[in-house]
Amino acid sequence: MSKLRVQSFAISIDGYAAGPDQDLQNPIGVQGLELMDWFFPTRAWRQMHGEDDGETGIDNDMAAQGFVGIGAWILGRNMFGPVRGPWPDDSWKGWWGDEPPYHTPVFVLTHHPRAPLQMAGGTTFHFVTEGIEVALERAGAAAGGLDVRLGGGVATIRQYLRAGLIDELHLVIRPVLLGSGEHLLGGLDLPALGYECTRQVMGERATHMFLSRRG
Repeated sequence: MSKLRVQSFAISIDGYAAGPDQDLQNPIGVQGLELMDWFFPTRAWRQMHGEDDGETGIDNDMAAQGFVGIGAWILGRNMFGPVRGPWPDDSWKGWWGDEPPYHTPVFVLTHHPRAPLQMAGGTTFHFVTEGIEVALERAGAAAGGLDVRLGGGVATIRQYLRAGLIDELHLVIRPVLLGSGEHLLGGLDLPALGYECTRQVMGERATHMFLSRRG
């Protein structure tokens, strides 16, 4: 049965998964890119950008595993881009250029309808206005028996956690303090929601924590 997985989702020591004031210059908010300093040096990241170098090791292995067995993605609208409100036009096509790194169907949560957007490399963005459960149903059907990866952002993951719909959660704890921004787990009672920590692994630049939903 298809699982809903959160993979390689980075948070600071003080629990923030994004900084404040997201815009074109700060796609993860101010100082938010510091959370990704474990990922950028890896071979997995470099290969996504057509390079054949990059570091191997634990962090790289963890990053690479996040793409194995994934048949579809779900993204919140903020993960797709900084545009707010009704879509003014179809000019914004995501942060990633002509060939996004997904190579699968991607279901974007939004309150505002938009036609599907087909990109190079096998990625098609589908815009879902009916909520998180419909997005999961559609993504599961599109995944063809593989798992669905929930890419974020913070508010989207919190919605799916509250609903108990995430099966596995891989958090990457970076040794940085953001002080403000979007807090991932604040106010969530994860044990009451059925989650437990099942594994931890020390990487070169981060600690990898794995949570699973009981049952």
